[in-house]
Amino acid sequence: MGQEANEQDYGAPKAAPFQSHSIFPRLAVVSILSICLAWLGCGGDPKPTSARANAPQAVPVSVSTVERRDMPYYLTGLGSVSAFYTVNIKSRVDGQLEQVNFKEGQFVSKGELLAVIDPRPYQVVLDQAQATLFRDQALLRDAKLNYDRFKGLLQVSGAMSQQQVDTQNSLVDQLEGTVRNDQAAIDNAKLNLVYCHITSPISGRVGLRLVDPGNLVHATDTNALLVITQLQPIAVLFTLPEDSLPAVSQHMSKGTLQVDAYSRDDQTKLDTGKLETIDNQIDQTTGTGKLKAVFDNKGNSLWPNQFVNIRLLLEVRKDSTVIPAAAIQRGPQGTYVFVAKADDTADIRSVTVAFTQDNLANIASGLSPSEVVVTDGQDKLQAGSKIEVRQTKPSGTPQPAPTTTPSGKQGSGTPTS
Repeated sequence: MGQEANEQDYGAPKAAPFQSHSIFPRLAVVSILSICLAWLGCGGDPKPTSARANAPQAVPVSVSTVERRDMPYYLTGLGSVSAFYTVNIKSRVDGQLEQVNFKEGQFVSKGELLAVIDPRPYQVVLDQAQATLFRDQALLRDAKLNYDRFKGLLQVSGAMSQQQVDTQNSLVDQLEGTVRNDQAAIDNAKLNLVYCHITSPISGRVGLRLVDPGNLVHATDTNALLVITQLQPIAVLFTLPEDSLPAVSQHMSKGTLQVDAYSRDDQTKLDTGKLETIDNQIDQTTGTGKLKAVFDNKGNSLWPNQFVNIRLLLEVRKDSTVIPAAAIQRGPQGTYVFVAKADDTADIRSVTVAFTQDNLANIASGLSPSEVVVTDGQDKLQAGSKIEVRQTKPSGTPQPAPTTTPSGKQGSGTPTS
């Protein structure tokens, strides 16, 4: 009985090992599930994904067709408008300003009456000079009669001496001089009367009135009564690099050169004129030469001291190969472009640029008409790259573009080496 009791006592704790052995099937199930999930996550053939990753991607680009056409060649510079004539109207006599016959900003013609200075004092002087002349003329006539009488007495009877005749002749000459002086005084008085009526010496536009009626004016005054500027025609002075002057001089000898004036933002064409002349010296401090152009200015779009951008048409290059300037790339080997081929790939082509004008480039060699060049997206291209054309941009008519490079120098219209 005691032994059975011990066997029963020892049998009770033996249930614990059976509980520990039940963990292994659970771990096995978890491991199998983990392997299945990993196999499902990494399952499938990896070759298609790798193939897609290694396939070349097409680069989206914009293109333009190479054209052949006439292209103008301009030289550009900065200019300042200058009145063809500028006149400061001043009084040439002293007196009170009585009348002002103009309005500020009015266009006046040559010879038109502008102002009147009180003429009465000068009319009095004229009357006095005329009276003096009348008296001296009477004295001259008497002296001439006496001379003739003395001369006759000397020749007929000898009642007069030769000395008396000569003295009378001298008196006649003195009185003739006096009469001439009186006539000059009359002419001077008449001229002062003319100066009292101030007229316009040129046709032009009147500026602001600088002296009001009622003020006393003098011939020695430093301030003018008004200023007249001739606006039609009008001149523009501008500069070009000294290296461009020989070409300008050469083309001037063949005919008149056209000059276009644009606004300060270089977007609006103000007027078209012609080149008048080249200055006779070069500014050593800037290395530029000064030129003068003349404009009819019929629309009064140009004003004195106005800053304008100038485009001097030097020549027109016939049958030029033209592409957008955006297509030009520069590298260690020089200038090049990306050419779009028929199989939708890009090829590198070296080109020689004759000059750039606005947003167009004149190609001297390297391209043929009807070829297609890439104008946008070149930064992602290399030789043989696949491309996808977004749109085709024709060269079109050049639009006005800034005439200075980022360095501040004149850049448009200069040949590219």
